[in-house]
Amino acid sequence: MQRTERRPVIGFLTDFGLDGAAATCRGVMLSICPDAQIVDIGHTIRKYAIRDGAFLLRFALPYFPVGVHVGVVDPGVGTQRRPIGISTGRGDILIGPDNGLLVPPADALGGIQEARELANRDLWLPTTTSTFHGRDIFAPVAARLANGDASFGEVGPAIEADALTRLPEPLATVSEGAIDTVVTYVDSFGNVRLAGGAEELRAAFGNIEEGATLAVEFGGAPPLVEPTIYGSTFGAVPVGASVVYVDSLGNLAMADNQGNLAVRLGIGHDRPVRISRG
Repeated sequence: MQRTERRPVIGFLTDFGLDGAAATCRGVMLSICPDAQIVDIGHTIRKYAIRDGAFLLRFALPYFPVGVHVGVVDPGVGTQRRPIGISTGRGDILIGPDNGLLVPPADALGGIQEARELANRDLWLPTTTSTFHGRDIFAPVAARLANGDASFGEVGPAIEADALTRLPEPLATVSEGAIDTVVTYVDSFGNVRLAGGAEELRAAFGNIEEGATLAVEFGGAPPLVEPTIYGSTFGAVPVGASVVYVDSLGNLAMADNQGNLAVRLGIGHDRPVRISRG
């Protein structure tokens, strides 16, 4: 990536928490690229939750300036999983593990243009460990690219895009008058994101009107049914009541207005869900 007059942007997401690991990586990046604008996308991702990290990168990065972006949710650190970089159609470079984390955001940034293994040790820290690739590999490689010290072609050998690890994609299925879906993400407000979107909503219910009554059945143990409505925003229902809506990414979602639906109902990730007419 060529250095420009604008300060380079590095987006940064991990599941490290707030105990110093993320700050250590920022220190490495700033030591190499002191002009970098490092933007923290989040460091409180559920531990080892690769799909959560991929969701947030896909959510956030299209609104960033073109830059180099580091994602580290890496339960396989030090194993045979590859450290990789992906250049995207928009011009961004994504750096992180080959475990499915980077493919969804790459798709949202114009698709995978080129993928490479981070095999050039001259771009790593001089001393590396098997348990902290965020500090030892991902941070220095990203910073050298952002600083213009290396080109993407120098990071290592090319990888076929089809050979990259991909996460299983949760799907929604539609029958007349119902959607069978699954909880794909729970945000910090306790709102639950679901597979499927406006297309599935129309296929199941037609041109559904604001305030239409619905029943949402959460499978698993114990199963439960939540009477609710369809609305376009949280304020479509009274405070504390639930609503099914289409979120800002176009996904089906459910929330309590000014409440925490996930806590109230005990709902977690991957819970099966059926939405039908109430």
